[in-house]
Amino acid sequence: MIEIKNVSKWYGDFKVLDDCSAVVSKGEVVVVCGPSGSGKSTLMKTVNGLEPVQQGEIRVADTVVTDRKTRLTALRSRVGMVFQHFELFPHLNVLDNLVLAQTKVLKRPLAEARERAMLLLRRVDMEAFSEKFPGNLSGGQQQRVAVARSLAMDPMVMLFDEPTSALDPEMVGEVLEVMMQLAREGMTMIVVTHEMGFARKVSNRVIFMDRGRIVEDCPKDDFFERRDERSERARDFLDKILQH
Repeated sequence: MIEIKNVSKWYGDFKVLDDCSAVVSKGEVVVVCGPSGSGKSTLMKTVNGLEPVQQGEIRVADTVVTDRKTRLTALRSRVGMVFQHFELFPHLNVLDNLVLAQTKVLKRPLAEARERAMLLLRRVDMEAFSEKFPGNLSGGQQQRVAVARSLAMDPMVMLFDEPTSALDPEMVGEVLEVMMQLAREGMTMIVVTHEMGFARKVSNRVIFMDRGRIVEDCPKDDFFERRDERSERARDFLDKILQH
């Protein structure tokens, strides 16, 4: 479903991605983790062209993301993305947040878009809040709406960029539960997160990054249970993060 091949990216003289390669198969859930500044979010944003690259190739299904002729707007309509800070339109109510892109991008009739939106709000337990505005919702509720909005576009892939990092601790579980349900249903997902409990429970593979490089790319059981076979940098990361 996704192929990242020898991708490098610079910000001026700073190399933020260094010869990164990875493959994500259809239905896989891949967690990307690592210390702050390691390039995790940047790598994920290259998958739908939000971050251009100077070297390498990226494919999503049969689309070459790095080809300058590729219509990135069309690609992004099929690659859902959920950010740290929700990115909901504050002047639209919850229902209209889900309807807008369906009618403008997918050209769905309004009635069909509204029906699809309500179905997805029910799925994330937000149906009762359809007429409320984002400012009247908790962080966890806003993030669940953001997930539903991405799903309304019928994506073939979902990208999650630290979706719980801006949430209060008691709100994290409700968002992770929605993500777990997506994983159980076979959605192809790349998740940048420090939630190692989620990684252990749901992911198929873990990619560990440091200083712009993919240091580890292995099955989740190998990453967590066979730490003596991991790199020193990955072991140090796990020792620190699993203490908390």
